[in-house]
Amino acid sequence: MSTNRRARPLPESVTVTIDGMPGRAWAGQSVTAVLVAAGVWPLRRNPVNGQLRGPFCGMGVCLECEVTINGRAGARSCTAHVSEGMEIRTHTEPLSEPLSEPLSEAGHE
Repeated sequence: MSTNRRARPLPESVTVTIDGMPGRAWAGQSVTAVLVAAGVWPLRRNPVNGQLRGPFCGMGVCLECEVTINGRAGARSCTAHVSEGMEIRTHTEPLSEPLSEPLSEAGHE
């Protein structure tokens, strides 16, 4: 029985920017994993009621993890992988004008 095991090489460390703050992450790690590791859980606001939303399904189905990546809005952070110099922006700022009534009732009198 051989005890000669090859050590796995560590992934490359890359620089990313989260909401203007620089940080380090492992290349290839999901953007959601990097955000959560940095303590960033809320990623966007619900456009109807303004409630904070964050990662839910982890596979790109629910759309709760949408952020802006390198200027591209609506990117799903759970399916995107970090790379050197990536700029990630969450959307947790308060809504300027939340809808006053639910969409199902809006415009019906």
